[in-house]
Amino acid sequence: MLAQLDTIQTEALAAIAGITDEASLEEVRIAFLGKKGSLTAAAAGMRDVPADQKKDVGQKLNEVREAITSALETTSADLTAKKDAAAFASIDPTLPSRPLPKGGLHPLSLVLDEAVKVLRRMGFALAEGPEIETEWHCFDALNTPADHPARNESDTFYFENGKLLRTHTSSVQIRTMEKEVPPVRIIAPGSAFRRDEIDATHLSAFHQLEGLYVDQRVTLADLKGTLEYFFREIFGSKTEFRFRPHFFPFTEPSFEVDIKLHAAGRPSKWIEIAGCGMVDPAVFSEVGRKRGDAAYDPDKVTGFAFGMGLDRLAMIMYGIPDLRLLIENDVRFLQQFRG
Repeated sequence: MLAQLDTIQTEALAAIAGITDEASLEEVRIAFLGKKGSLTAAAAGMRDVPADQKKDVGQKLNEVREAITSALETTSADLTAKKDAAAFASIDPTLPSRPLPKGGLHPLSLVLDEAVKVLRRMGFALAEGPEIETEWHCFDALNTPADHPARNESDTFYFENGKLLRTHTSSVQIRTMEKEVPPVRIIAPGSAFRRDEIDATHLSAFHQLEGLYVDQRVTLADLKGTLEYFFREIFGSKTEFRFRPHFFPFTEPSFEVDIKLHAAGRPSKWIEIAGCGMVDPAVFSEVGRKRGDAAYDPDKVTGFAFGMGLDRLAMIMYGIPDLRLLIENDVRFLQQFRG
């Protein structure tokens, strides 16, 4: 048996040494190590080896298998290296590379970066919160009554457990006031979701940037001055905008802000871009009730809040006539924003 194993090893190594291609190498592997290979057959004969010789024969069998396997692996690596060298032989490394197309940020990312940059200069800190919210954070804490239309299933995406996809990032303002005491000055960019019909100026999943400033003696003049500075920094000193009295349950008084949109090939028109107002004392009272202290006593602190659609900021900043262009991933449209 030992002599037979020596013969198998000699024949296998000799066969491997003469190999010049991978197909032949595979044939040799099968001939010796395959299910019907000579070494496999020899291993099956171990049952007939006398008990006093099994140790020596078993050790020799392992040595032969390792020697053949090692030779196969070495030859395979050599064949691969030669194949790679032949493939690269025709390549001229001195040739200039092909230019790669330059990518760019999505217009929403561009406008968000610019908006955050301006507001950070004004002292606002970034805050964030979950997109799946509770009714308390999204509605109750914001003085939104139970019969308000926004709480209907026709307007809001609800889950079976009673939670919902936030309809605005105002919930981040509530979560911030739960954790921090005045003065608070934060902005909360993020996604919001409503059951809106998708058209040129509405999407069911959109992007907001909301702000909150709470301190002693915060006034409506502070709010107007903040937003006027912000919009002129974003759109230029000649930007046309207007404040219109409005109603929101969480601010009093409340306003909507319109900016005149100038889109190429289209007549100019006013487009609503933001809502704002002084924080309703009822909001401070509800937050104080949840906190269990007087940090947000409505007799001692005041504040303003604002919220704007980043999608609509992008429309105005880049003269985009239709919001749907922002979600269609049309490369012809997006290539316009490459740096």
